Amino acid sequence: MDADDIRGTANGDAQVPLSVLDLVTVGQGRTATQALATSVEIAKLAERRGYHRHWVAEHHSMPGVASSSPAVILAHLAAHTERIRLGSGGVMLPNHAPLVIAEQFGTLEALAPGRVDLGLGRAPGTDGATAAALRRTDRLNEGAVGSPLLERSRELGDDFPEQLAELTRFLDDDFPDGHPYARIHAVPGPVQGPSGRPPVWLLGSSGFSARLAGVLGLPFAFAHHFSAQNTIPALDLYRASFRPSAVLDAPYALIGVGALAADDPKEAYRQVLTGALSMVRLRTGRPGLIPTPEEAAAYEFSAAERDFVDGWLSNVVHGTGDEVRAGLDDLQKRTGADELMITANAHGGDARLRSYELIADAYGLPG
Repeated sequence: MDADDIRGTANGDAQVPLSVLDLVTVGQGRTATQALATSVEIAKLAERRGYHRHWVAEHHSMPGVASSSPAVILAHLAAHTERIRLGSGGVMLPNHAPLVIAEQFGTLEALAPGRVDLGLGRAPGTDGATAAALRRTDRLNEGAVGSPLLERSRELGDDFPEQLAELTRFLDDDFPDGHPYARIHAVPGPVQGPSGRPPVWLLGSSGFSARLAGVLGLPFAFAHHFSAQNTIPALDLYRASFRPSAVLDAPYALIGVGALAADDPKEAYRQVLTGALSMVRLRTGRPGLIPTPEEAAAYEFSAAERDFVDGWLSNVVHGTGDEVRAGLDDLQKRTGADELMITANAHGGDARLRSYELIADAYGLPG
């Protein structure tokens, strides 16, 4: 694995590489088929315009998000692109057996050699009940909401470092002699001959993964788009904890940023309001499809909901392409991020595609 697989090169006038985080959002009146087709178009646009990566995120039981199976989506995107790096932002490791992830991403690496990233998260990517359904083990008894089943499901991320170590052993095919898994091989993988393997990233929205990524000398991706108050503390902790490794000789931190550009700043606000209303509903136990701009504009927010929306949108960079560039440049300077990964959540695919085009134009990216 080459550090160049991790460190990107800024194109155009961008201070740092720009990338795409895709949640494969499904808008009201649209289908998952349409959302996945839009993801292909975004990946092709991102490749054409010089974005560095296109990542997809694992979420479950959310009607407005169609990215429950990142490996499947990434295989599809690999078939429609040629150069852009593709990866998970991320796969939620506690939901899966490490061997399964090693096999899935070994397959992706075989399909798209040298352009696959394996980003790993510690959270379930869903609510407690769904996490329990995903993580069935003999130790858990069936039960209803509020049962020990759900309480235990919230704790299953505690062995994340051990799961990570096991996954890394499978990726490298280097369990020591005498280990129970020493004769087990993740395929495709090194047992089949010399080949690369996906770089591992740790993702987080607090300090746990920041510290772990630093100690292990791994690249770190922080979810600024939904945990902005923790961004600088987490990045400071990552950098302070960092120890050089075979992967990196210095810290490399990427942050996910909510950003949407439109030709008219009023239209940009109309679009980001749909994502804000969607988050209000999610946070209050009413997840659904992404509302239309008309529905979001007509919605009567309570005082508490309005406070939430104002806080949420204060961390979403929106406006014209030049306004978004100014906001992203300011954020990069404040955080010292080595890379910005933009997620443009809106009801329709056309608005998202236009946003990535306008941001690329503002930065003078090629194409």
